[in-house]
Amino acid sequence: MLTIKIHDTLTNSKNELEINKKIRIYLCGVTVYDDSHIGHARTIIIFDTLRRFLESKKIHVELIQNFTDVDDKIIKRANDENVEPSIISDRFIKNYFDDFSRLNIKNATQYPKATEHIPDMINLIQNLIEKEFAYVAKNGVYFKVAKFTEYGKLSKKKTEDLESGARIEIDESKDSPLDFALWKFSETIPFWDSPWGKGRPGWHIECSAMSIKYLGENFDIHGGGRDLIFPHHENEIAQSESFTGKQFAKTWMHAGMITINGEKMSKSLGNIKSVNHVLTNWGPNVIRLFCMSGHYSKPIDYTEDLLKENLVKWRQVETCYYELILGDGSDDVKTVKEMIESHERKFDDAMSDDFNTSLALTSFFDMIKELNALASEEKISKQISDIAIPILDRLLNILGLKITKVTDEEKASIIELIKNRDEMRIKKQFDEADEIRDKILSLGITLIDHKSKTLWMKKEIIKSDS
Repeated sequence: MLTIKIHDTLTNSKNELEINKKIRIYLCGVTVYDDSHIGHARTIIIFDTLRRFLESKKIHVELIQNFTDVDDKIIKRANDENVEPSIISDRFIKNYFDDFSRLNIKNATQYPKATEHIPDMINLIQNLIEKEFAYVAKNGVYFKVAKFTEYGKLSKKKTEDLESGARIEIDESKDSPLDFALWKFSETIPFWDSPWGKGRPGWHIECSAMSIKYLGENFDIHGGGRDLIFPHHENEIAQSESFTGKQFAKTWMHAGMITINGEKMSKSLGNIKSVNHVLTNWGPNVIRLFCMSGHYSKPIDYTEDLLKENLVKWRQVETCYYELILGDGSDDVKTVKEMIESHERKFDDAMSDDFNTSLALTSFFDMIKELNALASEEKISKQISDIAIPILDRLLNILGLKITKVTDEEKASIIELIKNRDEMRIKKQFDEADEIRDKILSLGITLIDHKSKTLWMKKEIIKSDS
C-alpha cells in the first residue's frame, strides 16, 4: 500500500497523506510587482516536483497557485512609472509564465488572482464581523486576534511575546497591536466598494478566500516559503478557522530559503538573482537539480561551486541517456535489471518519506554512475537499454529534467558523418577526420570515443559551461 509522509509545520511531525481520489494543494504564489527570483523558483520547483511524483503514482493532483495582484508595492511601482497598477501586475504575470515555462514547471490547475475574488473576500470578512472575530475601525476592518485563542500555533509564537514584534502594523485605531487588516479603507486606485467603505483587501484574506473557494474548507497541503509562516500563514489559519469552524489545511509544508554566498537575498545588498538571470547562465536542468539538492525544508546557499557541481552531474546524465540509446554491447541483463530497479525503489522510498529529494537524487546519480561504468566497458546491450530507458524517463519526468534530443533526420546525418570520420581514421587520413569532427561539433554534438566505436550525444548549451 502506498504511504507518503510530509513534515507538518503545525504539529512538527510527519503527517501521512490521506490518498483518496486526489490530493488538493494550495501554494502561495508571488506578488507581481517585480520579476521572480531564485528564492521563488526553489519553492515552485519543490511543489512542481512533489506534484510530478504524486502523479507518477497515479494520484490526481489539484494545485491552486495564486497571484497577489493588489498590494502596496504594486501601487508604489505603478505610481513611480505613472501607470495603472494593472499594467504592472499584468507585465510581471506575463514574465512569470515566461520564466517558469523555461524552468519546465507544469501549469497549476488554476492561477486565481486576488483582484478577481474581491466579492469572495468581502463575504468572508462580513461573516467574521457577524461572528465578532472582526471589527470596523477608523482605517479599515481588522481581525480580533484575542478572540482566536489558538493564535500562534503554527509559528509557535506567544501573543504576549508578539505585541512589540517588528512585523506588527502600528495603528492606534486597532483594539490591539496584533490585530491585522482584513480590509483597508482607501480611495486610491485600485479600490472597491464594500459594506464598510471604499478600499482594498488586506494581504492575508485573499489566500483564505481563494483556497476555500477552489479546494474546500479542509484540504490536504498548504505550501509556501518558510518566510510566510508568520504572519501570513498564521493569519490565514486564524481567519479561515474562525470562518469555517474547521481545521484549515491538513498539512503545512514550507520550503527553506535561498541565501547568496551565505547572505540573505535583498535589494539593499544588490544580490538578488532573478529567474531569468540564473536560467540564462545555467539553464533549467542545473537550476532544478540545485534547488532539489538539499532537503526542501532546509535553507540552501546559492554558490558558483554548487552550481558547477550540479552541471557536472547533469553532463553525466546526458552521457548516460545517449549511451543507452546508442549502446549495442552485452552484459548480464538480470544483474543490471536488479541494480536499476533497486535504485528506483530507493528513489521512491526517499520521495515518500518527507519528500527527501536530496536522498532520492543520491540514488538517481548512483544509478547513472553504474550505467556509465557499464557503458565505458561497452556492456550496454539493447535489452539493458529497453529496461533502463523507461525507468530513467520516469525519474527524469518526476525531477522535471529534459534531455536535449535530436530528430530522426539529425540522427541519420550524424551517424553518416561519424561513419565517414571512422573511415578516415582507419585510413590514417587524420586531417580529413578532424575536419569531419569539427563539422560534427558545430552541430552541437559531443563525441564519445570508446575502444571499438564512437558514440555521440547532444548536450544542452549552458552559458556558464567553460
